[in-house]
Amino acid sequence: MTRVRKAVLPVAGFGTRVLPATKSIPKEMLPVFDRPAIQYVVDEAIAAGIEHFVFVTGRNKAAIEDHFDTAYELEASLRMKGEEGLLAEITQSKPTPGSMSFVRQQAPLGLGHAIWCARDIIGDDPFAILLPDVLVQAEPSCLAQMINVFDETGGNVIAVEQVPPAEVSKYGIIDPQSRDGNRIRMRGMVEKPPVDAAPSNLSITGRYILQGSIFEYLADQAAGAGGEIQLTDAMARLMETQDFHAVEYEGQSYDCGSKLGYLRATMAYARAHPSLGDGAQALIDEFRRT
Repeated sequence: MTRVRKAVLPVAGFGTRVLPATKSIPKEMLPVFDRPAIQYVVDEAIAAGIEHFVFVTGRNKAAIEDHFDTAYELEASLRMKGEEGLLAEITQSKPTPGSMSFVRQQAPLGLGHAIWCARDIIGDDPFAILLPDVLVQAEPSCLAQMINVFDETGGNVIAVEQVPPAEVSKYGIIDPQSRDGNRIRMRGMVEKPPVDAAPSNLSITGRYILQGSIFEYLADQAAGAGGEIQLTDAMARLMETQDFHAVEYEGQSYDCGSKLGYLRATMAYARAHPSLGDGAQALIDEFRRT
């Protein structure tokens, strides 16, 4: 079985839920405590063994490509000043040459269309999708947990987590068929169902492992909710012929696509920082007392 070594990161969105912060800065480059949000997502994938990244971008997203490139002047300045610690921090995010590709979506036609734009680079191989709005604190990483299941089951794998029943109408929800520990065989999925019609309270987290054959369905997928080409619609068609498993991963997710979610993520990652976490917690406690 071909192992998962490629990942697609759709980063072409406008970030309208966090305007005006994203008027001229890609939402993926907004700092979550001490580094851009996109860095956490890439680090998660690297920890899972991903070797090649495909960023599906749009206009005004050049800062993402620059972030993962060499900054000659800055690195030379830090080296000259003996700032080896800072130099190590900025160079650790530098990828192996040729391990990142960037393609343009050109028009905001939906998540399904964004994934389809990566078809020529991904080919027929199974691949991961990581939505950059969602950060996940987990050890091992969320994607690593999913790949462990994929290596045993093959097929297609998505990450899920439990949400309060009253909130299922906000998310894509899976329809479970059977369960073995944290591994769930799926019979379907429903996009934002009413509470009384939801098949479960297990929401899709924003991490997927899909077979390359998904591109055949995305190629002729009609527009769905919101007039956009929806990835979930193509997944539902693929599910008619291939197995899908969900993994209720161990960890905590944060939705950086909203202002309060972004604030929550920033506090969580600040508290988890290896050297500044205690200071961050002290500031949070101080704020609570005022």
